[in-house]
Amino acid sequence: MTFPASLPGLPVLLLALLGMGGLLAGCQSAGGEVAAARQSAAVAVAAPVPLAMPAPAADSLAPTPLSPLPDVPPELRTAVAELRTRLGPQAAALRPEVLERACVGYLNLRRAGRISRPGVLAVVDMDLPSSEPRLWVLDLRAGQVLHRSPVAHGRGSGEGLRARRFSNTIKSACTSLGFYRTQDTYRGKHGLSRRLRGLDAGLNDNALRRYVVLHSADYVSTAYLERHGQAGNSRGCPALPPNQYRAIISSVGEGGCLYLSGPGLESQWLDGAGAAQRLAAQGWL
Repeated sequence: MTFPASLPGLPVLLLALLGMGGLLAGCQSAGGEVAAARQSAAVAVAAPVPLAMPAPAADSLAPTPLSPLPDVPPELRTAVAELRTRLGPQAAALRPEVLERACVGYLNLRRAGRISRPGVLAVVDMDLPSSEPRLWVLDLRAGQVLHRSPVAHGRGSGEGLRARRFSNTIKSACTSLGFYRTQDTYRGKHGLSRRLRGLDAGLNDNALRRYVVLHSADYVSTAYLERHGQAGNSRGCPALPPNQYRAIISSVGEGGCLYLSGPGLESQWLDGAGAAQRLAAQGWL
């Protein structure tokens, strides 16, 4: 191929274009080289200045404020306050509003015949960080804390210290809030475990289908908490420490009441008037 003498730079230009064509023809077999070429070309273009993004707000770990239930008669509110006093220092971190809701639900469930184990109430405040012992098993008649321990939340609810999302959906790996009836025990891959039946329609009534149970987990052990500063995550189960799970599973028994409290929970069992009637007729039994 010959070129006019008046265009001395044209051969060089055509050769450069041919070379680039050869490079482009090799895209499918030399993707890394093409990416590198594009990256080199991009260097010549002024890179846009990234926008400054605000730093995420630090979590204060303070629980979400709870207002007192609106329809609790004074005599029931007094009885719950007296119970909390009798429970003593071990219940100091159990928020009065959470205890009140747990007691109201327990009394209504006893009244409806949905739970059958008298005087025993297990309460979990899922709004507290997983680094804290946020499970209490209470003897209502004796006014005693039988057990207090850490408990895990589901990884779908958040892998940090706090549980932030809650779901009743199968395979969500989330914790489900609300009231539960403790069911029978069995031996599974986690050893001794106790099934849970969700008693709040639409909130936790898939618990049996989701295999949400009380069981032991190494990621709730003292050593794990000391090393990581928080409990690990379950697939939605309120998993327990290996050194406490047997005693807790035994204490709640079959037919007992477990309450998982958390932000935004509106349970059908939080009827203060009905709970007051049950307490007046049967006490905490």
